[in-house]
Amino acid sequence: MEQGYRLGIDIGGTFTDAMVADADGRVVASLKTPSIPDAPEQAIFNALEQLQKASINIADIGLFVHGTTLGVNTLIERNGAVTGLLVTEGFRDVLEIRRLRLENTTNLYGDKALPLVPRRLVKEIDERCLASGEVFRSLNEQQLLQSVEELVQEGVTAIAISFLHSYKNAGHEQLAEQLIKQHYPELFVCTSSGVWPQQREYERTLATVMNAYVGSQMGGYFQRLEQGVQQYGLTAKVLSTMSNGGIMSSTRASSEPVKTLLSGPASGVIGATHVARMAGLNQVVTFDMGGTSVDVALIDGQPAYSVDNQVGDFPVIIPAIDVTAIGAGGGSIAWVDSAGVLKVGPRSVGARPGPACYNRGGTLPTTTDAYLHLGILQADRFLGGQMELRPDLAQAVLERLGEQLGMSSYEAAQAILDVATANMYAQFTPLMARKGVDPRDFTLLAYGGAGPMHAFLMAREVGIRKVLIPPSPGTLCAMGCVVADLRNDFVHSLNKVSDELQPGELAQWFEHLGEQGRRWITEETEQGIELDHMYLMYSADMRYEGQAFDLSVTLSSEAYGSIADAEARFHQQYEAVFGTSQPESPVAFVNLRATIIGVTRKSETVVVPAPVKTNYEAERRTIVFDGQEYQAFITDREQLNVGEMLSGPVIINEYDTTVFVPPGYSLTKDRFGNIIGEAEL
Repeated sequence: MEQGYRLGIDIGGTFTDAMVADADGRVVASLKTPSIPDAPEQAIFNALEQLQKASINIADIGLFVHGTTLGVNTLIERNGAVTGLLVTEGFRDVLEIRRLRLENTTNLYGDKALPLVPRRLVKEIDERCLASGEVFRSLNEQQLLQSVEELVQEGVTAIAISFLHSYKNAGHEQLAEQLIKQHYPELFVCTSSGVWPQQREYERTLATVMNAYVGSQMGGYFQRLEQGVQQYGLTAKVLSTMSNGGIMSSTRASSEPVKTLLSGPASGVIGATHVARMAGLNQVVTFDMGGTSVDVALIDGQPAYSVDNQVGDFPVIIPAIDVTAIGAGGGSIAWVDSAGVLKVGPRSVGARPGPACYNRGGTLPTTTDAYLHLGILQADRFLGGQMELRPDLAQAVLERLGEQLGMSSYEAAQAILDVATANMYAQFTPLMARKGVDPRDFTLLAYGGAGPMHAFLMAREVGIRKVLIPPSPGTLCAMGCVVADLRNDFVHSLNKVSDELQPGELAQWFEHLGEQGRRWITEETEQGIELDHMYLMYSADMRYEGQAFDLSVTLSSEAYGSIADAEARFHQQYEAVFGTSQPESPVAFVNLRATIIGVTRKSETVVVPAPVKTNYEAERRTIVFDGQEYQAFITDREQLNVGEMLSGPVIINEYDTTVFVPPGYSLTKDRFGNIIGEAEL
């Protein structure tokens, strides 16, 4: 992409964000347009029209990467394809039995989530492979086709195939897929060995079902998108972001949509990683606060990854950037429980009717109303002055809340912020402990519509000394699309204790995984993606023999085949997480993993400007915070000089957010436009 623009688009639930960077990394356009849930591709077309009006030649766009919430929304709303499931005879109830674990161990009456495939659409197939991969009973082809015909008569349009031990021997699944496509070419068909060939029958089957459930809609969406963008003169290949923070072609995303489910949050973390690297920071905790939730992720040189993620009601074992929801967002409702205790969230007022101050019919107090009433939000500067807020409506709902609590409206507003922050702290602290890190060693990097407004309160609570707010925090996910690399993961279930491994066996399996990765990169670069270089990373899921849970251990890029080196790394990591280790105990290698990364050609100086300059005059305004009145300094990011130092309270107005720096913190602006705040001694 040396000679053209790079276009990144992130389709969110409320807004679709677009960002265009030139070959030198300068952002030449950045905008937000309302999302259209019923036709998400139309929001992209609207963004292209706005870019044309901003004098961007669409034909000069050489790389187009976008992320969409279509897949995850399809799962959550359960409006995907009518899906059938083919399983080994005797395993019809794999989706019903699940893991037999309570979602909440303190609630013995919790309801289990309904499976995506009802039991009547699950067919048992006469076939069987053993755990070693040996064929015990051959596939009954006639019965297979009869079962598929019965499913078609039931209205099924997608088929998921998950046979026992197919991660060891995929032959029966591949034959079944071939036969079904031959006789029923109109069906969307996928196999567990093709989607994610890892041991753990329920999770592997579920991932395959999810892929089939959303596949048809994703395929149709990409087809409409590719046809539509051509009408605007866009000739670049359509690329999609993935849950692991990488990108892949729309063709592959159509066949493997389950790998895109968490791409939205992942894009934000990739953008945050780039911003942090440019600012010279290696250890960062991201803080993404939107209207309904607060998401955090850990970056220690690279983002942390997880194979134990959750999408709606379902676990997903396919690797994804490790993003955890820890609290409520700006639209979360404040309410009083039966014991007279103030609670914030988890319910949200959403975009409609929104907080009371939006004047759209909302009658419940929210975090946004609290910020407006305290003077931190300014009524006539919201969205660059395009949307007028109503302080009187915020005051009215806070007065009613205060009456329930025996407080004034200002005390109630402060209590909302305090409770929201305490909720975040209560989940954030044990989360960091489980990851074996001290957050006080990290910088808090905030983005999202409400993140910059609440970040310093969170940092103050947990003892983080430094906070970074990037320019245009509301479009950071679109920036993540612009700077993302090709990335894919491959797995092999080994399940052997180290004493059982033959000399060279570990290296042999890793070489096999690496070869899969290199083939994948070759296929993807044929879509027109230019790479600077590529490399492989290796890891293993390991445990002490007899334990039920694994640790993912990153292995040396040079000595990935060394059993001794892998064991030493496992003991060290176990000690860091649990405070003890057992070097004398046998170690089991459960899964081997390889990740291939193709680094795309890009500038290392991407700078993100605010999408709209507000150009208000700097002033001082009275705010109420922590029960005291302060004269806060009010300004715009553009009016701050690089290196200029200010002490809180400071409020920085931007088009897509408000930055609030409370007393006790000082701030400065670096050469990339980042606001960096540090606790004063």
